[in-house]
Amino acid sequence: MEKLLPEHLKDFWQSVERHKYSREDYTHEYDRALAEYRQTWERALILPTHVDLRESLLAEIGRYTRCDDIAEVRRRCEQAVASLKREWENRVQPEDRRSIELFYDASPAMLHELMWWHTLGDDLSPLAYVLALRFAQRHGCKSYLDFGAGVGAGGLLFAGHGLQTTLADISSSLLRFSAWRLSMRNLMAEYIDLKRSPLPTQHFDIITAMDVFEHLTDPVETVEKLWNALKPGGVLYGRISVEADENRPQHIVNDFEPTFERMRALGFVEVWRDEWLWGHQVFQKL
Repeated sequence: MEKLLPEHLKDFWQSVERHKYSREDYTHEYDRALAEYRQTWERALILPTHVDLRESLLAEIGRYTRCDDIAEVRRRCEQAVASLKREWENRVQPEDRRSIELFYDASPAMLHELMWWHTLGDDLSPLAYVLALRFAQRHGCKSYLDFGAGVGAGGLLFAGHGLQTTLADISSSLLRFSAWRLSMRNLMAEYIDLKRSPLPTQHFDIITAMDVFEHLTDPVETVEKLWNALKPGGVLYGRISVEADENRPQHIVNDFEPTFERMRALGFVEVWRDEWLWGHQVFQKL
């Protein structure tokens, strides 16, 4: 069975340490392997009328927001992290769940921040979605939930590769944008507004939660809901950790030990970990 990217790169580096390959060989292999993942990501996200990922995503934002000035769209994207911080500080009471829900539903900067992240200009970690897809394919997963789906990139990727796809988020506005994106590409998915509807029970083979848990008012409650939504033997793929970042006050959780404790009590068992690239973990419902 083909190794997943972090496993392959880790093994290649160990061959460097055994002097079978050089550091330059590793650099070339790293670039080659990441280019394959980037190509999969770009094929899922780039519109048919474009060839460049950043150009395509900026055009997509402009079309949806009815802003014809692409330079202005880019400016909003580049300033989105600072804009989100201001919006949070001006609007949110961190101890008030409803206040937080309203922030994610109403923030005009959230769409721009996430889409800009997905251009891969500063951070390759969105490619963890491709890694999750490879994991799902390797394990024969058919039904997929992206929990905290954001701007729908996971939906574009997984639905485009034939999985039965559901997107869930507390942001009605981002869900509408995601549905618009998938519809424009003739891709089918289900959508769950978590403010209004629960997750179905024992429904999914794989759930991704990409950089979501640090935003949650109650991550312990959330893992219980995700446990219930997984089929027996299903897997939760996510990154349950966060580094301190003064520019992102919306990261409201930094102690995940109660979350892991609840996962162990429920019967989640860690079955795989990315020890080489981005630090995601996979937990199986036994």
